Amino acid sequence: MEQPILQLYPPPHAARALSGLYLAHDVRQFANAPAPYLYANFVTSLDGRIAIARPDGSGLMVPQNIANERDWRLYQELAAQADLIISSGRYLRDWAAGRAQEILQTDDARFADLRAWRMARGLKPQPDIAIISGSLDFPIPDVLTRDGRQAIFFTTAHPNPERVREINAKAGQVIVAGENRVEGKLFAQRAYELGYRVIYSGAGPKILHLLLQAGVLNRLYLTSVNRILGGNPFATIVDGALLEPAVNFKLHALYFDAAGLDGLGQMFMSYDCVYG
Repeated sequence: MEQPILQLYPPPHAARALSGLYLAHDVRQFANAPAPYLYANFVTSLDGRIAIARPDGSGLMVPQNIANERDWRLYQELAAQADLIISSGRYLRDWAAGRAQEILQTDDARFADLRAWRMARGLKPQPDIAIISGSLDFPIPDVLTRDGRQAIFFTTAHPNPERVREINAKAGQVIVAGENRVEGKLFAQRAYELGYRVIYSGAGPKILHLLLQAGVLNRLYLTSVNRILGGNPFATIVDGALLEPAVNFKLHALYFDAAGLDGLGQMFMSYDCVYG
């Protein structure tokens, strides 16, 4: 982590340390807003891919040739600032199959400073986790409630009562946030009513579409890695129907990481959403 990065925007250009870069964005400054502050993050190849097919055909995975420790550090810094992290039923199914890792790794010695950062601000060691799922069809791992974490399951109307009782008894509470599908505005409203003010999406492109369509996403973080992957199926940061109207973004910050990927380099970007 010793190699600095170059801040390109906003000016002036300056060398910056990687550790602490996204903590300095201080998204918790928005915790007193009248609505939750939602932000999301993705790492992509130059051709816009965030995932490729697993060799065994069991779905998609983050390509190992774009995943890297320097980007992962910043991912952890974003997660550390949240009250609530959004995930999905797919994540829990992948966890049960041994294909997923913990979203925020404050028990990892590499990120002990992030645990201390949270504790110094009176936050729990881990943010709570929101699972968005229409079916509630997934195993419930113990990791959901570790370190005093609570799990909130956002689903559609008329969920299976037996499944709801099972989830309530083992992991957390079930909240209805839509009739036939979970709706972004209802999700944000219900989460706010539960006391969550700063919400990070560690979920995939379908959840990003849900948040954008509802106009509740506030900021998007992107890492663009200097590699082209190709391949089918094509998986990019948003998956869903055409957004009408299109969602506009304004550049918030831009950094060049010359040391990323053993000197190939990568760009760290953040954008504020502009609606209306």
